[in-house]
Amino acid sequence: MPASSSVRLAGALPQRPDTPCVAVCSTTFDDICRGCGRTVVEVAHWVSMTAEQKEVVWQRILAQGYPRRNT
Repeated sequence: MPASSSVRLAGALPQRPDTPCVAVCSTTFDDICRGCGRTVVEVAHWVSMTAEQKEVVWQRILAQGYPRRNT
């Protein structure tokens, strides 16, 4: 699971899809999925992560331009 983060979550968490997965799964060249931007560990532990842990991941991947869909 992701380590603790210095990101502070104020108030209610934003409404998000259940997962950032866009069914474009690929970790061929590194440990980051080219579709959703999560690490292999984050993907593996997503279902057991708390809403706050998921939000930290969401904030990071959105800032990095994920999730990406093939168009």
